[in-house]
Amino acid sequence: MSGTGGLPLPPLPCRPPAWARGGHLQTILGNYLPGKAPAYPSTPVRIPLAGGDQLAVRAYPGETDTLVLVFHGLGGDDQAHYVRRAVAVARKLGHPVWTVNHRGCGEGRGLAARPYHSGSGDDLGAVFAAARNQHPHLRQLALGFSLSANALLLNLGGGLPEPAAQPDLAIAVNPPLDLGACAGAIHAGFNRLYELRFIRRCRRAIRERVHDGLIPDAYPTHPLMSIRAFDDAYTTKAAGFRDADDYYARCSARPHLGGITVSTVILQSKDDPFIPWQCHADAPRSHRVHLHLEEHGGHMGYLSRDLPGHRWLPYALEHYMGALLNAARA
Repeated sequence: MSGTGGLPLPPLPCRPPAWARGGHLQTILGNYLPGKAPAYPSTPVRIPLAGGDQLAVRAYPGETDTLVLVFHGLGGDDQAHYVRRAVAVARKLGHPVWTVNHRGCGEGRGLAARPYHSGSGDDLGAVFAAARNQHPHLRQLALGFSLSANALLLNLGGGLPEPAAQPDLAIAVNPPLDLGACAGAIHAGFNRLYELRFIRRCRRAIRERVHDGLIPDAYPTHPLMSIRAFDDAYTTKAAGFRDADDYYARCSARPHLGGITVSTVILQSKDDPFIPWQCHADAPRSHRVHLHLEEHGGHMGYLSRDLPGHRWLPYALEHYMGALLNAARA
């Protein structure tokens, strides 16, 4: 593993078990390997957005002065396994937590007509502003996974059309910094299985919006299309982009990493099947950005032979939450 940006690295690297070697096994088993689902009391929060949409949030109480805000990836919701594990880490440390469902996801079904996408940093900004209004004395630590990680970095780097509220600290896990490169990578070879899984979930989200009377049945999609073709057919039309090229150019966070002024950790594995890690290594970055390139982990799998339950990502998140807060308090 390697890191740049001044924060200490986690003492343990992610060393795969023999049965989880390679980026594909890390990704697949990391998603499906059973684990105990932690349960904590929470209350619902609704956050209004411009245009009448709303976001559904779950608020978990805590005891410290740091609010952890967690954002899920494409096709997920706030009950995704990685979100629940992040909640467990934050609550172990005593932090209050907000878990955020993107537009129409999870408990947010029926609350949003417009889609979320990799450039939804303004939606994240609405969450940060609402949290600041409700808890003005709490420091904010944002945690974004995959799609949300890119949206978070876009927000932090000033890559949005209009300024948006920002957190005080941030962690971005497996962000697709170059959307065009990632759309190409996920369409190649074995990666098509991941692509088709994402397409299935995205088409289901469209059907739900149509069924709920939020949008017309006017978007021609089919189950075997590519991510790029889907974005051309639906995402760009519903979100106001010219086409997929326009969307990818305007919403990739990679060109904006140099503008980040908030202490930020980017965690990326080198064997992620569909996010080329070179996009991270070669990107100009602010000195406030700590880039951690882990040799193994796949796409948000991070299965390790050295830890109970084989889960390295919660271990790394606990480490970086502590490192960011220690640096902030120094």
